[in-house]
Amino acid sequence: MARAWYFTAYPQGLPTLDHVALRELPDQPLADGQVRVRNEYLSVDPYMRGRMTNLASYVEGFAIGEPMTGGAVGEVVESKAEGFAVGDKVMHMNGWRDEAVVDTQPGPGGMGTQKLPPMNVPIQTWLHNLGLTGATAYFGLLKTAEAKPGDIVFVSAAAGAVGSAVVQIAKKKGMTVIGSAGGPDKCAWVKELGADACIDYKAGPVLPQLAAVAPDGIDVYFDNVGGDHLDAAFAVARNFARFAICGMIDRYNDAEGGVEFKYLIRTIPARIRMQGFIFTDYAEHMVEFLGEMGPWVMNGDIKMRETVHQGIGSAFDAFLGLFSGGNTGKMLVKL
Repeated sequence: MARAWYFTAYPQGLPTLDHVALRELPDQPLADGQVRVRNEYLSVDPYMRGRMTNLASYVEGFAIGEPMTGGAVGEVVESKAEGFAVGDKVMHMNGWRDEAVVDTQPGPGGMGTQKLPPMNVPIQTWLHNLGLTGATAYFGLLKTAEAKPGDIVFVSAAAGAVGSAVVQIAKKKGMTVIGSAGGPDKCAWVKELGADACIDYKAGPVLPQLAAVAPDGIDVYFDNVGGDHLDAAFAVARNFARFAICGMIDRYNDAEGGVEFKYLIRTIPARIRMQGFIFTDYAEHMVEFLGEMGPWVMNGDIKMRETVHQGIGSAFDAFLGLFSGGNTGKMLVKL
């Protein structure tokens, strides 16, 4: 019997086991156009916290009493869909379970089941550098922020899945990169990836450290954190700086909400442009992304560390680890 994580209650603050439950998943016969997939890896991502509310967002929220969903890769074990055969490797959005019945046509959110091309990469790569996180990094940096060679780029959560990809893409494109990460080990890895500097936000306030390593200011801020990182970016931004707002993990579990920005007023004299985005905004550019990112990943020019939890029962602990700095690189669950 397959098992899945179910959403059971809306949390206030950090979710706990009072808000989810691991249960058996009822058998589901295949309809035409569907495949049954034995999942091999599950993705857990910070955006999933936003799905644990009843507030409208860019992704449909989890429904109370229903299985949770998210990115996954695995092998087709049964098919009633044209073009999909037993043994095909696929990526889909019915994660949080060890076996999934999925539609092969795109749903309302535009995310269907993708048959993975025969590239010589581990299957879980499609959940990070060749998937959502890699595409988010690529599009946010190059499309939303319009970063260009010679720019000084500041990246928060630079040791995470998205941030580490941003660091490497920016260096490949001829930019100066300053990262922020929590702790000396993570900062050392960010520098190994090519960053020109990395500040340790656990070692002291962000702004003095950022000002010290960016005396000439920054042209681009890629925000994964919000809070004092975003405020520091306002403080040191050069004229016409561009901020790509990818995530604000610093606020996701804050039941009170709100943060004071001392330097927000610099948006006016510095003419700062700040834009939120999601990777599906650029879905028409996926061929461009894979055409450039694919060879970089296959050649080892773009790297990723993986933090892997074992078994479906570990998925919720893996998710919570995202909010305590428990991952370096991509957080995954191996089934």
